[in-house]
Amino acid sequence: MATTTWIIDPTHSEIQFKVKHLVISTVTGSFKNFEGQLSTENEDFDNAAVSFNADVNSIDTNQAQRDEHLKSADFFESDKYPKITFNGTLHKKGGDDYTLKGDLTVKDVTKPFEFKVEYGGNMTDFYGNNKSGFEISGKLNRKEYGLTWGAVTETGGVVVGDDIKLIANIQVVKQ
Repeated sequence: MATTTWIIDPTHSEIQFKVKHLVISTVTGSFKNFEGQLSTENEDFDNAAVSFNADVNSIDTNQAQRDEHLKSADFFESDKYPKITFNGTLHKKGGDDYTLKGDLTVKDVTKPFEFKVEYGGNMTDFYGNNKSGFEISGKLNRKEYGLTWGAVTETGGVVVGDDIKLIANIQVVKQ
């Protein structure tokens, strides 16, 4: 059977992250520019090869000063490391549940990473395009990827939490 390629439809997809701020609230951010694809050998997505990258300079937390700080050497160092990348394989667990295992690279650190994936289904749009949807989630410790900046308030509160929740809603288009 021939390989089928599916590419991310960026207008119907989003990549978000959530991190605790001052331990009492959560800041949500996103990457506005990203691209990726799945390559399948079968009619389903089991064992699909997945590649993805996000443009660090497209980070958006709804606060320009914070976004600039995140792009700086304190965090992503986007002038030197402009992309976050992931390459891995989708594995069917059962029903609509999959795991996505592979290598996540942030800055100059590459580590094995696993996402939970829920398959949302398949549909043909108004233009005859065959599309599938996925909700992807995971959690990482930012310090393991070289995002080590930290500050403490006068009362001992941590300004930025270590755990980052990743949430992506992805729609892919069959090519």
